[in-house]
Amino acid sequence: MTMIQTAKTTTAEKLCRKLQEEFPQLDLTDFHEKINGLLQVKMGLSYDQLYHQSILSAVERISDEAPDWTYAAAYLYLEKLYLASSRSRGLDPAKPYRSFFDLIQELIDQKLYDPRLLEAYSRDEIKQLESLLDPSKDKLFTYIGIVTLTERYLTKSHDGRVYELPQERFMIIAMTLLMDEAKGKRFSLIKEAYWALSNLYMTVATPTLANAGKSYGQLSSCFIDTVEDDLRSIFDSNTDVSTLSKNGGGLGIYLGKVRSRGSDIKGFKGVSSGVIPWMKQLNNTAVSVDQLGQRQGAIAVYLDVWHKDIHSFLDVRLNNGDERQRTHDLFTGVCLPDLFMEAVENRDEWHLFDPHEVRSVMGFSLEDYYDERKGEGSFREKYMECVEHSGLSKRTVPAIDIFKRIMISQLETGTPFMFYRDSVNRQNANNHKGMIYCSNLCTEITQNMSPSYIEEERVEDGRIITYKHPGDYVVCNLASLSLAKVVRDNVLARTIKTAVRLLDNVIDLNEIPVLQAQLTNKRYRGIGLGTFGWHHLLAIKGIRWESDEAASYCDSLYEEIAYHTIEASIDLAKEKGAYPYFPGSEWETGLYFDKRGYCDTHWDSLRKKAAATGVRNGYLMAVAPNSSTSLIAGSTASIDPLFRQLYSEEKKDYKIPVTAPDLSAETKWYYKTAYYIDQHWSIKQNSKRQRHIDQSISFNLYVRNDIKAKDLLLLHLDAWKSGLKTTYYVRSTSGSVLEECESCHS
Repeated sequence: MTMIQTAKTTTAEKLCRKLQEEFPQLDLTDFHEKINGLLQVKMGLSYDQLYHQSILSAVERISDEAPDWTYAAAYLYLEKLYLASSRSRGLDPAKPYRSFFDLIQELIDQKLYDPRLLEAYSRDEIKQLESLLDPSKDKLFTYIGIVTLTERYLTKSHDGRVYELPQERFMIIAMTLLMDEAKGKRFSLIKEAYWALSNLYMTVATPTLANAGKSYGQLSSCFIDTVEDDLRSIFDSNTDVSTLSKNGGGLGIYLGKVRSRGSDIKGFKGVSSGVIPWMKQLNNTAVSVDQLGQRQGAIAVYLDVWHKDIHSFLDVRLNNGDERQRTHDLFTGVCLPDLFMEAVENRDEWHLFDPHEVRSVMGFSLEDYYDERKGEGSFREKYMECVEHSGLSKRTVPAIDIFKRIMISQLETGTPFMFYRDSVNRQNANNHKGMIYCSNLCTEITQNMSPSYIEEERVEDGRIITYKHPGDYVVCNLASLSLAKVVRDNVLARTIKTAVRLLDNVIDLNEIPVLQAQLTNKRYRGIGLGTFGWHHLLAIKGIRWESDEAASYCDSLYEEIAYHTIEASIDLAKEKGAYPYFPGSEWETGLYFDKRGYCDTHWDSLRKKAAATGVRNGYLMAVAPNSSTSLIAGSTASIDPLFRQLYSEEKKDYKIPVTAPDLSAETKWYYKTAYYIDQHWSIKQNSKRQRHIDQSISFNLYVRNDIKAKDLLLLHLDAWKSGLKTTYYVRSTSGSVLEECESCHS
């Protein structure tokens, strides 16, 4: 045996010894024999290949009977990662977390990091922050977690060499989001933020995780635009969509104000082509302007169920019919008033209108109204005025026929998403400043919206001067709590306090290339603190999903989350000031608390504190899908039930086995999988949760492919009656892979 072979054999034995020390519960006999066998058969095996084969050998042993092999595989992957990073940086692989200042300087020189990092922090401060880096926290990652973090988020050179390590990414995020804090307390705030991130108690959304500290990209997750019924507004909106998509943002677009097919234009009857051509344009934008070169743009378009184009809208993603009327690369959402759902339930007629004709004949816009109370309100009054007006054209159809079209599309494509507009607007804490027409791409954001439009444009001194009225262009700033971990370690309130501050700082640090979005961000200072790991938490607590105990626990836990989140925003308002639109809001008047039945002594105290001090953020909570970041944190996605106890996460050229978190003989009984769960129990839980979330929740319905139409209808009626604001995908066992925007993964 040559000296090189001997060295490699020694390296393999060291790896096995380290694994045995770290994971004494694992039987490494077969693993050791396989690696030694490979060294005997493949004489020319390099050190990199040795690590690679060791990792593969560990990965293939991950199973529901031996889930801890995921940590062993992650350990081996980290050894390889440390070696690669050390080569790039000229460090000793045995001490990979060294020279943090040099790393920052090097990546600024390579134009990968933002120079403001060295403008905000001195060498001594960075040295002090380096002392906080805790390499032992890398052991918290599962294999899929560390692979996902490395491949998608760690900073690499332009030629693909990895420089940054996991704990350095977390520290850079903390340094970036807290760089403008007062220097006297900045170190302690960064220490706290690093603690929350490195322990995987919370995750920030994909854009923040990927772009914080970088010289490119922005930090917000997604955006919502309102398109006016005007040619300039439509094309300006498309320009804004392409700008934001280029920078990695997902978008929700409300087209409900745009006139329908057959409407008049400047008095010429029947010449309008309706909303579908504009959707085709957006579809082309989504395909041609991709998200940072990684994937095509992600856009959801919403339309009201009373719009005359609703039938063609519901068909745009189907795989049959006229391709000229299809937009396969857009997602769709339908805006549903209570009155329509009542008509569906009662098998009544439903009337469709052209929004342009309604404005011209009636002098108001139907979409600008909602029912202020359950069963009564201004929308149904205005709707009936339209129905009864003899000078207004309308198309009358059975409401159930429209709903059938909705369900057919959902079972084939997963969409449209459902937006219950009355429920949303009744619970809007800022209804003194506007209206919510639709949600975002992932259905968890509900904030005031209004269109932007050109007020004046003129030539002055040889230049074109444009004056634009900025509408409310919604911005989503997201982060999520890892429920199983924060509850288990009793750090819920502490983590929330840090998360709210980090999200609030994103608002001031972000440079959004669409200026009306910047203005909206500052007016409302909206954030969306969410959660993941709900099923994980139930499993470790031994609570069955389909039980009153789960629903009751959901109610109490999310009330606690709401309390601490509101409290954290009030504390920030005392320190930095309330959001500009706070006066007159339901936070100030106390209606926010009344509507949710918050009348206990501790809530009453918080209500008085809010009125006196203000609230820093006009919108506070939203539960996003967060499937990729929950993988990094080693937990279950969002509030969803587990898909399978053991499944494979597919990469470009390989598959990674993933097991349910903390899977054991005790927990496996509580991991009943999604398609075997009665969805009415999920709705019941989400109804309890929605009471405490001021915005909305990415809530999927999991159904069998052979579900009967009446049963799917009953699920939707249950969701609406239970006060849900939105529902996301209808995930059918026969459906194709359902794409979703990674921007909202938080």
